[in-house]
Amino acid sequence: MKIPGRNIRFNVRTKITLTVSVLLIASVVAVSTYLIHSQTTSYLREVETNGETMIRIFAVQAETGVLLESRYELDELLNQLLVFGNVEYADIENAEGTVLSRLGEWDDTRIVRREATHLTLKDHGCETNARITDRDGRQFIDLQYPVFSRIETVDRENLGITTNLDDRLLKDVATEKIGSMRLILSLDEVEKAASEAKITAIVVTAIVLALTILVLTVLARAMTKPLKILVEITDKVSRGDLNQKVEIDQNDEIGHLANTFSNMIESLKASRDEIEEYNRNLEQKIIERTLALEDAQSQLVQSEKMSAIGQLAAGVAHELNNPLGGILGYAQFALEKMKRQLAETPDDKEMQGYVRYLGDIESQSRRCKNIVQNLLRFSRSTRTSEFDDVEINQVIEETRIFVGHQLHMKQINLVVELNENLPEVPGNAGQLQQVFTNMIINAMHASPPDTTIKIITRSSPALGEFDGTVEILFVDQGCGIPTENLNKVFEPFFTTKDVGQGTGLGLSVSYGIIKDHGGEISVDSKPGEGTTFTIILPLQKPPADSDNQEHKFLAPLDEPKRGND
Repeated sequence: MKIPGRNIRFNVRTKITLTVSVLLIASVVAVSTYLIHSQTTSYLREVETNGETMIRIFAVQAETGVLLESRYELDELLNQLLVFGNVEYADIENAEGTVLSRLGEWDDTRIVRREATHLTLKDHGCETNARITDRDGRQFIDLQYPVFSRIETVDRENLGITTNLDDRLLKDVATEKIGSMRLILSLDEVEKAASEAKITAIVVTAIVLALTILVLTVLARAMTKPLKILVEITDKVSRGDLNQKVEIDQNDEIGHLANTFSNMIESLKASRDEIEEYNRNLEQKIIERTLALEDAQSQLVQSEKMSAIGQLAAGVAHELNNPLGGILGYAQFALEKMKRQLAETPDDKEMQGYVRYLGDIESQSRRCKNIVQNLLRFSRSTRTSEFDDVEINQVIEETRIFVGHQLHMKQINLVVELNENLPEVPGNAGQLQQVFTNMIINAMHASPPDTTIKIITRSSPALGEFDGTVEILFVDQGCGIPTENLNKVFEPFFTTKDVGQGTGLGLSVSYGIIKDHGGEISVDSKPGEGTTFTIILPLQKPPADSDNQEHKFLAPLDEPKRGND
C-alpha cells in the first residue's frame, strides 16, 4: 500500500491490520445502526399500540361520566392513568367541547411539528393519531378517541309481544357521540432507550475493534515472521550462498512453501556441486564414456555373432529336419506294430524290450525335432509372423494355466498382478506365449520350493510421437546369476543346467521373438537374491521387415544376468 503523493510504504502486517479493521468498523457500524433503528421503531410501535388500547378502553368507561357530566367519576377514571409513567396529559370533553376532566397540563402552542405515526387508528374511529414535537425537542404521541353512548330501542311491531320473541328482533342499538377523550404519551423512555442503545453500540464497537486489532496484530506477526525469514534467505541465496536452510515448522501453506524452498536450495546446491564435480573430474568422465563406447561396440560384435549363428542354425536345422522326421515316423510305425503283436503275446519278454526301446527312440526323436524347431524359430528363416492385436493379460492367463501343474509339482507359488486397463499390443499371441512360458519355466528351475514367482504388467503412456509401451516383469526369488555369465545369457546353446535338462536356446529364441515385435528384453539380477526379466513391447506395430533385422544383445554388460535354459 502506497499513499498517493507521499513515499510512504506499509508492510504486509500493517496492510492486513488496516484493511480488516476498516472492514470490521464499517460492518459493526452498519449492523449497529440497523439494530438501533429497529429497536427504536419497535419501542415506538409498542407505545403507539398501548396508547391506542388505553384510550379505547378509557373512552368506553367514560360513557356514563360524560352522560351525567360527573366530574368526580371522570377524575377517578383519569387518575387510573397515573400508574403509566409515560402519560403526559389526558382530558375528557363533552359534545360541545367543554373539558369535563383533565389529568396534567398541556398547551397546544408548544407544538412545533406534527407527523403521522406508524398506526392508523381512524379505521377504529380514532380522530387524532400523530407524533408531535414541542419547543424543547421532546416528542409525544397525541391520541384522541370519541366517547359514544349506546341507545337500545324496541321495534314497534314487536311491542307488546311477550312470548316466542327472537332477541335479535327485540332491540336495535344506536350509537351517538357524546364527547371525546384525548391522551398524550411521552416518548422520553423511547429516546432514553435509543440513547442507551447508541452508547452500548459505540462501546461494543470500540471493544470489538480493540480486540480485533490486537488479534490481527498477533496473527499478522505470526504470518509475516516466516515470510520475513524467507525474504532474508532468498536475498542470501541470490548472492550465491546455498548453505542456507529454512527452519520453519508449520503445517500450513507457509510451511509447505518453506519445505519447497529448502528442497529448491538443496537441488541448486546439488546441481552446483555436480557441475563442479564434473569440472574437477572431466578426464575421469571421458574415460568412463570411452568404456561405455567400448561396451556398445562389444554388443554390436555380439549381435553380428548371433546373426551368423542364426544363419548357421537355419542350415543345420534344414539338413536335420527331414531325417529326424523319417526316423520319428518309422519309429512310430514300428512301435504300433510291436504293441499289437505284444497284445497277442503279452508274456513275450523280448517283445516288451523291443517296445521299450522303440518308445525311447520315439521320445528322443521328438526331443531332437523340438531342438531343430527351436533352431528354425531362432533363425526365422522358415516362417513369417502374422501380427494381430493381442491382449497380454489374456496370454499370461493362458500361460499360467499351461504351466500351473509344473509349478504345483515344484511347490512354487505363482502370483499375477495384471493392470486391468492394459492396452492391446500388435503381435503374435503364440510366439508371445512361447516367450512367457520360457520365462516362467526358467524362473521355476532357478527357484527353490516354497518361493514365489511374480508376473507384473503395466503400461507407459504415449509421449509425442512415441505411442507408449506395455511392460511385463517376471520376478523370482531364485539363486540369481553369477557374474561370470553376464555376457552369455542370450547366446544360443548357452546353459547353466545339467546335461539333458536344457538346450540353451530358450532365451535366444525369446530374444529373437521380442525383437521381431519391436520390443526389448532386459535382466536385473543379484546372486542369491533373485532375478527380474523385463519385457517391453511397443504399442506401435514394428516395420514389416523386422524379421530380417539383426539381433542385438540387449543385456547390459555391467548388470547381473540369469542363466539360460
